[in-house]
Amino acid sequence: MGHGSSKSPPEVEEESHSSRPKQKLHIHGHHHHLRRIFRRSHRNGSGSGTSCLKLVTAEDFAGIALLSIISAEMKFKDKWLACVSIGEQTFRTEISDQTEKPVWNSEKKLLLEKNGPHVARISVFETNRISKNNLIGYCEIDLLEFLSRDSDSDVEVFELFDPSSGIVVGKISVSCSVEDPIETEKRFARRILSIVDYNGDGQLSFSEFSDLIKAFGNQVAAKKKEELFKAADKNGDGVVSMDELADLLAIQQEKEPLITCCPVCGEILEVSDRLSTVVHLSLCFDEGTGNQIMTGGFLTDKQASYGWMFKLSEWAHFSTYDVGLNFGSSASHILVFDRRTKRLVEELIDGKIVMSMRAIYQSKIGLQLIDKGAKELLISISEKQGRKMNSAESANDIPKFVEFFKDQINLVELKYPLESFKTFNEFFIRELKPGARPIAFMERDDIAVCAADSRLMAFENIEDSLRLWIKGQKFSIQGLLGKEICSTNFVDGSLVIFRLAPQDYHRFHLPVSGIIEQFVNVPGNLYTVNPIAVNSEYCNVFTENKRVVSIISTAEFGKVAFVAIGATMVGSITFLKKEGDSVKKGDEFGYFSFGGSTVICVFEKGAIQIDEDLLVNSARSLETLVSVGMKLGIATRKQSGIDLPNLENCVLED
Repeated sequence: MGHGSSKSPPEVEEESHSSRPKQKLHIHGHHHHLRRIFRRSHRNGSGSGTSCLKLVTAEDFAGIALLSIISAEMKFKDKWLACVSIGEQTFRTEISDQTEKPVWNSEKKLLLEKNGPHVARISVFETNRISKNNLIGYCEIDLLEFLSRDSDSDVEVFELFDPSSGIVVGKISVSCSVEDPIETEKRFARRILSIVDYNGDGQLSFSEFSDLIKAFGNQVAAKKKEELFKAADKNGDGVVSMDELADLLAIQQEKEPLITCCPVCGEILEVSDRLSTVVHLSLCFDEGTGNQIMTGGFLTDKQASYGWMFKLSEWAHFSTYDVGLNFGSSASHILVFDRRTKRLVEELIDGKIVMSMRAIYQSKIGLQLIDKGAKELLISISEKQGRKMNSAESANDIPKFVEFFKDQINLVELKYPLESFKTFNEFFIRELKPGARPIAFMERDDIAVCAADSRLMAFENIEDSLRLWIKGQKFSIQGLLGKEICSTNFVDGSLVIFRLAPQDYHRFHLPVSGIIEQFVNVPGNLYTVNPIAVNSEYCNVFTENKRVVSIISTAEFGKVAFVAIGATMVGSITFLKKEGDSVKKGDEFGYFSFGGSTVICVFEKGAIQIDEDLLVNSARSLETLVSVGMKLGIATRKQSGIDLPNLENCVLED
């Protein structure tokens, strides 16, 4: 997977493409020139081809950053590679020589948006294994902050942290500069000019200009090449210079674009709803002319880090989006979107477990076996495993567990040190330090928050959830909640699924403020809650599993159903509140014992407007990685005849 460019050095520019960020980074305005580059649209859209291509408006455009991974200092000798992940794209360097001071000098151009992904994660792997490289250290860099800082140098040294302990394991030198939009136009014009500048004099004769117009593939423009040449040759010297060509491209982009098809990625460049032709082609041409050394085409750093035994076929279905689990029944990897960093990450699951789950939950034969006694066996195994995880010997498993999930468990957040846990289950239901999970808009009871550290799916109605995620043939809200507490409003309401994986903090919190009306225990099975089972057509995980349904009565959202669902290896669900308690959003509500599990919140019809980013990801069958206390949505009802405040200008920092 992944494509790279040759290792030829970057071409020498007549002008520097980078400059000091405070002058060039378009965070606060300068929209006049950008309107020459961008065509405005109010519709969502995405491009294919190169990974950077998607709809962006002039107001959101911050610049094109050139990120370079220069070198590192590690604590031992090895062969090293580094990966850069930002948004839904990942790039990797070449593998270094055997050394403790690897040098890469690898670079990549990135499109930056003020409201888009701008936190880059740089991961460094040792590569002495044939099929699996080992993550040694990482750092996260907010590129907008990096580019806006006061410094005379584009280069900065960052500490690399061990993913689990937070201990510094090395240092990495990174440079980042930003390209001005005007220079982007000139840089692109210079590049395409060089393609047909046969005599190398830096300008185009009419013959060379004609060949260039033909290469653009625009038949209408080809018929008007004399007219276009005359329009471009402003000084009448019989040739078109680089500046004249840049001006022509900018003017024509507003009137009648010359380039209708990208010659690099093949994408049709629409008149509207696409990234600027200039920016698009500038990035594409960099990818295809040897200007970029870093290899692209990956979605996560783990995927990019695989050794030569990496199986391309396992990732082939991710090469075209949707990236979520529309194909989850056959996928060996689960991708989720990290809401904090706006980056795709891969969920770690043991390969043998994945195969067994697929064998059981994605076939009629597997489910028939479950019907013939395996349900009782799952319960028996879960109870036995629960007793084992409460034994003193189980504490020996904690270090191995932490090592396996070392980049997904932050030990710094733990309320108590690792050695204080006397059993594995004590560690599993670990508490976090006060303030580790800040609650968004704490004083606003009309804003709901996320109930768990989890992978979230959100749907405005049950039909959306059945179409995009829950494939069980008999799933229903009535089946989930039970007839005695299910109302019509719940049946037509919104559904939010919080899926906890084994590595997660397993205490769940209240998403809303109100009064606990009742708890209802529903006996059932202990199927896994992994998407492989949820996406199965042959079973109904959520309506057949053991669960506890609680109803929270609120002033802002009406009644909210909170369903805690047991799963394989989850021996118990413990609640820390009781009926009649008055509760505040963000309060700790309870915890799951050993195993992964799920919380489902059902809101009454029309009670909540779920955050747009969560709905957009869910519509792609892509789970969003969230933390307790992150904003979930806002109440849509009016209270006491007073409209809710406008949240458009509110910014949530998570």
